[in-house]
Amino acid sequence: MISSAQRVKVFKALGDANRLHILQLLQQGEQCACVLLENLNLSQPTLSHHMKILCDASLVRSRKDGKWVYYTLQADTIKEISSWLSELQHVSAAVPGKNCRCQD
Repeated sequence: MISSAQRVKVFKALGDANRLHILQLLQQGEQCACVLLENLNLSQPTLSHHMKILCDASLVRSRKDGKWVYYTLQADTIKEISSWLSELQHVSAAVPGKNCRCQD
């Protein structure tokens, strides 16, 4: 189960258009950093910054092969976040005023 602190990291990581684009590119499977750079209008240091945020949020996993770094989506984290969001839509029917202390 993902902690509240981890959820915050995930949603902060998702709050950037470049990082969302990176995640879409990784939907196609493992990608080398050079391929990501070809598809994004970013410098290498900026890509590294975004990848660190995505990795710290456990949305992406990296592996080094020689001088190249390859990235993949971490499906477990994505499934847990998706499940948590699905649970939010199942709101129990509350009786108006039943739990309200200001009515006392």
